[in-house]
This record gives sequence, structure tokens and C-alpha cells, in this order.
Amino acid sequence: MSLLRVLKGMATYVPGLYRMSEESGHGTISARYCYSIWLRHLVMAHQSGLSVQPSVVAELGPGSSLGVGLAALLSGASTYFALDVVRYAHNQTNAAVLEELVRLFRDRARIPDEATYPKVEPRLDSYEFPHEVLPERRLAEALSEDRVKAIRDALYSLETGKDGPIQMRYFAPWYDLAALAPASVDMIVSQAVLEYVDNLPQTYGAFYQWLAPGGVASLVIDYKNHGTAEAWDGHWAYSDLAWRLMCGKRPYYINREPHSTHVRVLRQAGLALVREVRSSRAPETFNGRLAKRFRGMPEADRTTASAFLQVVKNTGRLAVTQ
Repeated sequence: MSLLRVLKGMATYVPGLYRMSEESGHGTISARYCYSIWLRHLVMAHQSGLSVQPSVVAELGPGSSLGVGLAALLSGASTYFALDVVRYAHNQTNAAVLEELVRLFRDRARIPDEATYPKVEPRLDSYEFPHEVLPERRLAEALSEDRVKAIRDALYSLETGKDGPIQMRYFAPWYDLAALAPASVDMIVSQAVLEYVDNLPQTYGAFYQWLAPGGVASLVIDYKNHGTAEAWDGHWAYSDLAWRLMCGKRPYYINREPHSTHVRVLRQAGLALVREVRSSRAPETFNGRLAKRFRGMPEADRTTASAFLQVVKNTGRLAVTQ
């Protein structure tokens, strides 16, 4: 057990020693990163035969930047909902991200690959600009001066929610399922966030409620320790008590749920897997050192370090592809 990590968690209970604002939020304010993330999810949707022209896009856990949502708007979406536990993203930063994204799209820039972001998923077979996903006519319309101005206006009006041809809304905390209308969202994107969610049934249930017919939730889940241990799977060695002390009063902390739990819960919520791509890694923590609740994990969970999932509302006719 890491005594320092436990003490840091306990310190969050002491008034004056911890402020929520000290948490910087996950994610990055890099426009290139956001450009890469959005296009990767779009390309993967195209490969699976899913819609790549979402009008309404929701992002769970944008963190420090709304860049993924801005990239969606610059690709042709008309509405973006940001859903987070704590509000980290601010307009001044996002305004700069937007201008850089405009340049990247107008240049039809190559998708930043493993050389730039070696740990980012999903991985693609090709990182050339996806002209087959974003054809010239569609992109020219999406990047017109009037439309880019409308996106700027929507960003600057984020606080007031002023109506316009482009809509942006920020919900933090997002827990009210009524925040978004039922069957109104064409694509939900979540990049390494679901491992932080405390209430998975509520979250996957919200996805089911919000997704429109034909809509997709495109999800990356990172099951590694997120800095809580030395071994990538060392977070499964802490007892529940030690883990609660490490978490302290932080607004979020990784939930330690393995891959099979996510798959089971999303299916119970009425969602169906369209695509599942798991990244494997050899265990670094001996089974005997795992906390009691994790010793019976299936072998597949012990070696699944991350996963990319595409889910839709269950129709009873969908098959999983690897």
C-alpha cells in the first residue's frame, strides 16, 4: 500500500488543505489532440457502418477542453452537449482551440498518430485525412465563414445559452438524466472517462435514454491504475477501506471496475455492442496480492488494459465485431 497516496486522500477531508479547483481535470487543451480524438471516433463509426453525420453530439467528460465538441461542430454537427462532474473548461482557452481546429480542418490535416500520441486509442489502420468520411462538399459547407462565426458565437454564448443556428450546452454536474431529451442524441463520445464514473447503471441507462434511433455511443475505457500504483494493475490490490481513504473527498476517482462489468451493465441498460476492441497487457500484480473482491476476476479482465466500444440501442439483430 502507498502510504503517501492514502495520506493525500485523507488530506482532502481537512478544510483548507484541499480545494476542488486544485484538480486540473483530465484531458488536454491541445487542439491537435481533440482533432485526433474526434476523427478517430468518426473513422471507427464509418468502418462499422454507423452514421458519420451526427447532428447532435454529446461528450461525457470533456475535462479541460471542449475541443472534441468543437471538432464535431466543424465537421457538420449543429448541437454539442458537454457533460461533466466539475466544470473545468473555460471560454478563453476554448476560443484558441477553436481557431486552431479551423486551421486543421481547412488544411485537411493528417490525423495525429502514435508518433504524436502513442497511448491514445482507438488505433486506426490509416491516419490520412478521412475524405471518405468527410467529403469535400460537406466539409466546405461546415467550414463556411458564416458557419464558423456561428460556432464562435455559440461558444461565447455558452454561459447564457443564447439560441442560434449552432447550439452548445455545458452541464456540470450532469447527473440529471432530464438534462437531455430522450432519443435526441446521434452520437455520444467518451474518451477515457467511464473508468471514473461511480454509478455505471445510471450512466449507461442515460446513454440508452438519450440515444436517437440509429445513434451510437463511441467509448474508450482505460482500466489501468491512473497513477494510483506502480504496476498498471496495482489498483486492484488495494482493500476497499484503503481505496476509500485514497479517494477522500475528491469529486471523482477511478471506479476500478473491470471490462466485464462495463459490458454486463451496458447490456442490462438495453445497449448492444456493435464493436469491441480490447488492448491486452500481461498482469504485473500476482493474483495473491489482489484485494479479495478482485481475486475471482476472469482472466480476460486481468489482461484487458483498455477497450474501445461502440454501442447502440439493442435491436436484437446486432453482432459484435472484434
